[in-house]
Amino acid sequence: MRHLLAAAALAALPFAAQAQAQAPDIPAAIYTDPARDKNHPAAMEVVHIPTGGVEINGVVYVAAGAGPHPTVILCHGLPGLEKNLDLAQAIRRAGWTVITFNYRGSWGSPGDYRLAGNLDDTDAVLAFARDPANAAKLRIDPARLVVIGHSMGGWVTALTAAHDKALLGAAMISSGNMGALAGVPRASAAALLRANGLEALAGTSPDIMADEIIANKDRFDFVKAAPQLRDTHLFVLTSDDGFAAMSDALSDAIKAEGGTKLKTLHVATDHSWSDARIRLESEIVRWLAGLSPQR
Repeated sequence: MRHLLAAAALAALPFAAQAQAQAPDIPAAIYTDPARDKNHPAAMEVVHIPTGGVEINGVVYVAAGAGPHPTVILCHGLPGLEKNLDLAQAIRRAGWTVITFNYRGSWGSPGDYRLAGNLDDTDAVLAFARDPANAAKLRIDPARLVVIGHSMGGWVTALTAAHDKALLGAAMISSGNMGALAGVPRASAAALLRANGLEALAGTSPDIMADEIIANKDRFDFVKAAPQLRDTHLFVLTSDDGFAAMSDALSDAIKAEGGTKLKTLHVATDHSWSDARIRLESEIVRWLAGLSPQR
């Protein structure tokens, strides 16, 4: 049996070599753990971040090493079923700390869920990361912060980057433009929101959310933020989910403004990148490396 297994392994070598040659360039952080740092090991810290009179829950994936480390603020979608924690781990293996969090009224964070509150909460997370005491404790470099968001979190990312000029960059993954929903009938907007499954959200309903979108149609339209995003290092990733046109409209508007720091990528996968997780991690890690090479 041992000889048969050895022969089978030898026979498989050419195929393995061929597969490796055909594979895309995958950063080592996707499949290799960093060397353990006994004095400053990688860690996971539970945090409670003040915003709007409450404290929302979050988790910080602290990168190994003394730091300070560049840090990603990772924004989930609506309601946030795909939290991209595999992406968070890959980013950490690449030497970045990652802060994940739940907006007010979502996934156990106190308060009522509101879209405008998501924007305020993200600003609060950035303020938390920039606080000298928190930065020192969590080995964060407050001068090297990036916001990355998926789906509705991509909308949060765009509007956050539009006014926060201190960010190193921002990335939007399969983003939905919440302001665009103001252009459809209220009942249709509410039905679309209801289809997401809102059981993890508190103090809201599809009708409440639809009314909020209609009342804030201009503020919530990320295409209108294109002039403010012209000089932002922005990575816009789209997929075959029916939302790509929304992100394309933003990209086109930024180009029309003369933006030169925009990167775009379309991948034939679903909204959650279900069969392209390695591709997603690889693209994000490579893009981050170009923003802030490891010191």
